[in-house]
Amino acid sequence: MKNVTKSLIAAAVLTAASSAAMAEVAMNVGATSNYIWRGVTQSADLAAVSGGMDYTQESGFYLGAWTSSLAGGEYELDIYGGFGGEAGGFGYDVGLLSYQYPVSETYFNEVYFNGSFNIVSFGAAYTFGSDDDDTATFSEGDIYYYVGLESEVSEGITLGATAGAYSFDNDSDADYSHFKVSVSKSDFTLAIEKNDLTDSGAGEDNPRVTVSWSQSF
Repeated sequence: MKNVTKSLIAAAVLTAASSAAMAEVAMNVGATSNYIWRGVTQSADLAAVSGGMDYTQESGFYLGAWTSSLAGGEYELDIYGGFGGEAGGFGYDVGLLSYQYPVSETYFNEVYFNGSFNIVSFGAAYTFGSDDDDTATFSEGDIYYYVGLESEVSEGITLGATAGAYSFDNDSDADYSHFKVSVSKSDFTLAIEKNDLTDSGAGEDNPRVTVSWSQSF
């Protein structure tokens, strides 16, 4: 992890410690038949389990950590912090996130913004550092952006759709887009996702159906 990331996280922890009043801690666990992130499988089309913890202040400031199993004995550890709230029906969330892969000793960092209004959500993430900023993907200058819709169509049943795209600074040939449609009820989600990575040669662009479960407490 680069020093800039250490400094940002340390500053966030100190801020949280100095204003712990009116705060809460929540935890989450989950399982999925295929861990898909931004349209691409992270678990080699295998099942994955995950869990995390979030610290949130009434002011809107938050810190959190989340981890998931990956393929080949690897795992992902995400550390993040930010600020979120609502103004005039418009929801917003801005923060920093570091994706850590301890087994392979790699990482990359993002600054992100997410917005929402009514049933519409949208956002963008900019990569500002990684273990090797000369790599083709997940290095400084990469941008991911998305737009989504989500609506409760019946009591307890929610339909969703998301379209996103990745623009890689060091290799435009690696750019891709993806879409997802889903239906959720209680703690379960059924989704179908597809990307346009037709040059992967490994069926990466095939549609994928996933079943996921998550629980917060």
